[in-house]
Amino acid sequence: MADDRPVHRSGTFQLGGDLPIHRLGYGAMQLTGPGVWGDPADPDEAVRVLRRAVELGVDFIDTADSYGPFVSEQLIRQALHPYPDGLVIATKAGLTRAGPADWRPLARPEYLRQQCELSLRHLGLDRIDLYQLHRIDATVPLADQIGELVTLQQEGKIRHIGLSEVTVDELEQVRQLATVVSVQNRYNLADRAAEPLLEHAEANGIGFIPWFPLATGALATPGGPLDDLAKRHQASPSQLALAWLLHRSPVVLPIPGTSTVAHLEDNLAAAAIDLSAEETAELTDAVR
Repeated sequence: MADDRPVHRSGTFQLGGDLPIHRLGYGAMQLTGPGVWGDPADPDEAVRVLRRAVELGVDFIDTADSYGPFVSEQLIRQALHPYPDGLVIATKAGLTRAGPADWRPLARPEYLRQQCELSLRHLGLDRIDLYQLHRIDATVPLADQIGELVTLQQEGKIRHIGLSEVTVDELEQVRQLATVVSVQNRYNLADRAAEPLLEHAEANGIGFIPWFPLATGALATPGGPLDDLAKRHQASPSQLALAWLLHRSPVVLPIPGTSTVAHLEDNLAAAAIDLSAEETAELTDAVR
């Protein structure tokens, strides 16, 4: 397929140094029911979203065993299996669910192994390209949590290890135990608390996956601080917020999520927006 698909304008990143992906991906959390629990209201639309994402050039899809639970992973398999060459599916384990909007860290080694096996089955994979610890479990020795991921890696069940919601110090502790190729923290134009982690990731060639990249639509509010520049680019404020992330650092891998094809197409068009250094600075200063 020609390289004029929208997402191909976002550039590429070598995940782990050996796994090329286009930088603008898709986050599959919103393909579930309310509270990230149960089935979506429109399963057919969820399938259409996934297929359209790949048609538009997405080759990096991020999900987790806890989204549903397992609903998101199963929808990905239903929509896309057998997977096209080059499609990287990242998933996570380390949070368990007791109900809608209920998230509890659980990273005992036997649980991580169980969830990895279930994710392999639900996704229809022999190996997970990027397996992320969804949260560090403070009740379990770090060496036990990471040690199990390394063992799964040695067994060929996962290719690369990533982390989610960590500090620079925690990342460095884990890097004493394993090779970490990505971190995933909350980060967007309006919430830059993870800036030190992003800078550290960039300095070490580690992918930085910002979740909540649009602050659940808050940055797309009409009349907001992005309106003027958005009009200049004939773009939506949400597209501009995503373009800012892509321009912020070459290691940033945004994964905007949505449950509708129309919103997906709007998000992915952000890859075609070229911002000058002055415009990037203007956006940086516009939202504090």
